[in-house]
Amino acid sequence: MQTAIHIALVSGSLNPESLSRQLALHASSSLDSLGANVDFIDLQQVKLPLCDGDTAYSDPEVEKTRSRIEKAAGVLVAAPVYNFYMNAAVKNLVELTGSAWEGKVVGFLNAAGGYSSYMSVMSMANSLMLDFRCVIVPRFVYATSSAFRDGAVSDKKVAERIDELAHDLVRFAKALSDP
Repeated sequence: MQTAIHIALVSGSLNPESLSRQLALHASSSLDSLGANVDFIDLQQVKLPLCDGDTAYSDPEVEKTRSRIEKAAGVLVAAPVYNFYMNAAVKNLVELTGSAWEGKVVGFLNAAGGYSSYMSVMSMANSLMLDFRCVIVPRFVYATSSAFRDGAVSDKKVAERIDELAHDLVRFAKALSDP
């Protein structure tokens, strides 16, 4: 019997009414339906210190979160886009957990205020590829507020793209996992 693939799903927004968190919740259901073992890392709940390049790395929450990412074969990051970049909380997470990302398959779900920042994920993708040799799933989900209603994803095309991304992430992670 094959063991379920372990996926870390990061909800990176600190906003209580986060749209990217709604993307993450939809993705969690998609991953569950694919038989993935999902570890939901909600940065609203995980209280990480700011990366200071020194003592922050030994913070107990950082060590616990680093371990959660290390255990995953793939990481799905759901984050808002601010100023043409993923939010600072996700960047801080990557800075604090660094090498835990080594060799992971990574996918992205992004929510933004407008349509112009759809390529903003590329700076994070490039950094993860170059610094940690991550394999980036070449299917991103980018959604604006029009894709949500009543606290959930309401746009069928966005929902389908989330399902496709979840499928591809699991497929890539299984293919690249150690036997």
